[in-house]
Amino acid sequence: MFKSMVVGLLTAVSLSATATPSWIDAKSAIQAMQQGELTSEQLVRYYLDRIEQHNQQGHNLAAVMDINPQAIQQAQLRDQERASHNSHSALHGLPVILKANISTATMPTTAGALALKNHITGRNAALVDQLEQAGAIILGTANLSEWANFRGTGSASGWSALGGQARNPHLLTHTPCGSSSGSAVAVAADLALLAVGTETDGSIMCPAAINGVVGIKPTRGAVAGEGIIPIASAQDIAGPMARHVFDAALLLDAMLSDEARKQLPVALTKATEQAPELSKVILVRAYDEQDEAIGPMMDGIAEFLLQQGIAVVSVDEWQLPAELYQDELKVLMYEYRRELDQWLQDYGVDDSVNSVAKVVAFNQAKGEEALAFFGQEYLEQAANLDLELENEDYQRALANGRQLAMNALDQYLKELEADAIILPSYGPAWPIDHINGDVFNFGTSTAAAVAGYPSITLPGGFSGVLPLGVSLVGLPWSEPTLIGLAALMEKELKAYQQPTFLSQDKE
Repeated sequence: MFKSMVVGLLTAVSLSATATPSWIDAKSAIQAMQQGELTSEQLVRYYLDRIEQHNQQGHNLAAVMDINPQAIQQAQLRDQERASHNSHSALHGLPVILKANISTATMPTTAGALALKNHITGRNAALVDQLEQAGAIILGTANLSEWANFRGTGSASGWSALGGQARNPHLLTHTPCGSSSGSAVAVAADLALLAVGTETDGSIMCPAAINGVVGIKPTRGAVAGEGIIPIASAQDIAGPMARHVFDAALLLDAMLSDEARKQLPVALTKATEQAPELSKVILVRAYDEQDEAIGPMMDGIAEFLLQQGIAVVSVDEWQLPAELYQDELKVLMYEYRRELDQWLQDYGVDDSVNSVAKVVAFNQAKGEEALAFFGQEYLEQAANLDLELENEDYQRALANGRQLAMNALDQYLKELEADAIILPSYGPAWPIDHINGDVFNFGTSTAAAVAGYPSITLPGGFSGVLPLGVSLVGLPWSEPTLIGLAALMEKELKAYQQPTFLSQDKE
């Protein structure tokens, strides 16, 4: 069905001989459309062709789940509006891929789960309405770690029952990380210009870093969560993923909530065009020995920042208290049960699977077809919670965990008055393993995720053929500062590389 839909959409018109959207960036696409050298329809057809070639055929990336049947029609409308000088925003006519846990009116919203197969809500999530009002074209939905990687232990990132196993385009045997796996792979492999991911803890930062692209996890509340299949509203947030900092900032501009627009009244893309005013940054060196490429990468960053006149304070330890992780899991489990039950009911899911408990029973009845190579321990634990009995413990964990996370960051951002904390995002990708599941080396997303502080990851270097990301963390609503710093570092590091789709490591 997927293949026939893409082929059908491609048959009517081929790309103009003068249009060259291959690996194009958003700024160039905007300029080309303004000058009449490229149309939105050509751009959409280009990506549909790329998806046809590489998503299930060719490299079997399994990044894209469903194609919007109205994508070309929407592109034609955007072209007509542009010709009439009626562009909605700078995003006008650019195609966007959405993670498949974000509700859309015309495509299945499934979180990759068999229990939600073919479920169409009939309405958009709030952020999707915003993107369409800004003139974006919703191209399709992206594969993900099933249930945003909160189904059970032993999972392999990027796998879902409906989408299969997404693959890292730099080395196809290795993980794309997750849970926003397909979103990251799609932009990394040029199956999409822009993508939206969601994060609870690391689900934007890890796949963006490991696939060698830019990801932004905004300040808590900066993007409306209405319509997104939840894990926990205490930490869930959507954010942009793209190959370049400007592109990610452009997409985030269109996604901002009303509260965020009060806090961030100037377009975030402006921050990419001027040098940020920075006096001091914290550089975390605690992971230098985790991979032979990390120390030199951080050395280069330190040297560059010093050349810019920015004071660099190096930190040799980065250790969060064990209690923080324990509190985080309690909060996620409690809110997962409460909020997923509510979403399943509010968004018209069939009565047979419209609660966590019913999803558990459905999966048990379907057996391997639904559960494949790992279990559903998180769903089971959530289903068995007594929300009334557990409420007091949840409230304590929510307050305590958040305070611990804020303390870990505020000792640098407030007490030392640093403009940002810079640290490696994650280690390099590991082999996909459907027997043992993921084998994370290290990750640094938790403090910002639990505190609700903004963070950005951008390409920082390579470990062999595998990308390494570098993260920037700041105080709430410091997105302009972080984006400005990320743009500055992007120009210096020049660490983005097109993937070569290796089937095995050259080394």
